[in-house]
Amino acid sequence: MCGRYAASRRPEDLTGLFQIEKWEPAETLAPDWNVAPTKEVYAVLERPLKDADERRPVRQLRKLKWGLVPSFAKNPEGAARLINARAETVHEKPSFRRPFLARRCILPADGYYEWVTGSDERQLEVEGKKKRPRKQPYFVTPADGSVFAMAGLYEFWRDRTLPDDHPQAWWVTCSVITTEAETSPLAVAPADGPHSLSDIHPRMPLMLTEDRWDAWLDPRRTDVDELRALLAPPPPGLMRAYPVTTAVSNVRNNGPELVEELEAPEVGTLF
Repeated sequence: MCGRYAASRRPEDLTGLFQIEKWEPAETLAPDWNVAPTKEVYAVLERPLKDADERRPVRQLRKLKWGLVPSFAKNPEGAARLINARAETVHEKPSFRRPFLARRCILPADGYYEWVTGSDERQLEVEGKKKRPRKQPYFVTPADGSVFAMAGLYEFWRDRTLPDDHPQAWWVTCSVITTEAETSPLAVAPADGPHSLSDIHPRMPLMLTEDRWDAWLDPRRTDVDELRALLAPPPPGLMRAYPVTTAVSNVRNNGPELVEELEAPEVGTLF
């Protein structure tokens, strides 16, 4: 799954990297090293511009809210439950089926966090001495320092309780697509830590390599089988994972220190 990630790149960097044609400086977000569900995030997407003479798709950098609200929802209360969409079934689920065909995006990140329960903590839980064992967070990021381009979907939801001209009449929300975690060795692994992403968690955000960006973002592509083929996992051996401070477990904490590598896990022996 993906329940927390880091996104510190400036919009100026993203516009060049993704060949953005339009973005509004008013939508600039501060660097966020602890992105949590319901927060606003950057998304790269392609849509025709409103009121433009030419109706071609234009690549844009937009500010969306993480946690997809389906267009048919009566209210937005379930947004926090739809932060992820499974690659295996995204084309079938009512909440994701239509966005998968027409509203795909890329969510740029530095990497994502995942938590592992230490062996000592697990034993305390088994013995009934601890109901909530502490977990060690790991940061997963491309080994070469490149952007972690997560495949995503976005959707529009109309708040019928507000007039058309109200600034919050329309919600634009998104989900991260996830896939099975890699079982192959990490490009860089901790000496006494996980050797693969599947050692950390059975799921992972689906990272799109650059050669798939154009096809994924193009809203004119609507063939289900062709789109599903784009959700094949990236080549193995691109990622590294390392332990980070447990301070990231509190969403109120935010800063570059959250992604600094620890020499050793803070939560006992893990593997």
